[in-house]
Amino acid sequence: MFKNNIPDKKLIQGCIARKRKYQELLYAKFSPKMFSICLRYASDYHSAEDILQEGFVKIFKNVHKFRFEGSFEGWIRRIFVNTAIEHFRKSVPMYPIMDVNNSHFDVIDDYTIENLAAKDLMNMVQNLSPGYRTVFNLYVIEGYSHKEIAEMLGISEGTSKSQLARARYLLQKKVHLLYNGNAVKEAYV
Repeated sequence: MFKNNIPDKKLIQGCIARKRKYQELLYAKFSPKMFSICLRYASDYHSAEDILQEGFVKIFKNVHKFRFEGSFEGWIRRIFVNTAIEHFRKSVPMYPIMDVNNSHFDVIDDYTIENLAAKDLMNMVQNLSPGYRTVFNLYVIEGYSHKEIAEMLGISEGTSKSQLARARYLLQKKVHLLYNGNAVKEAYV
């Protein structure tokens, strides 16, 4: 946990002046939260580290553009989400899978995620394909609309919807398997 009480404004001013001490303090303050964002979008730990590094390079290059309107952490978060999107847009083409209106997925109602450990859920999300993972994070975690996601990723709204539907289905299936696997293990104990 970050224990330095330096106000964000002072951190920002120090970073604008390119003072290494303030850059290190800003990194120490925000890197744990930003790394969790990177992990959500990345397929593995090393990719998340790359996104984290790219994001902080952008922060330090552009910190002078922060207008002190709204939350500084929110501004930083947006840069990291955009960096993660750029990272995967470069490496993974996203194609429409199907029109969500013509698809049918069985929804597993009996299982809830509230008893699922955060690390298990993170692993499940990380194991989704990059397209599913990106749309899932943008819609469910970040709160973007399908229209906004489509514009960000250069895909259609229908593709965004179908990617989300498929991601949810696969996650539900994984939760179902996890709970069934635990039920089977408990039955033999």
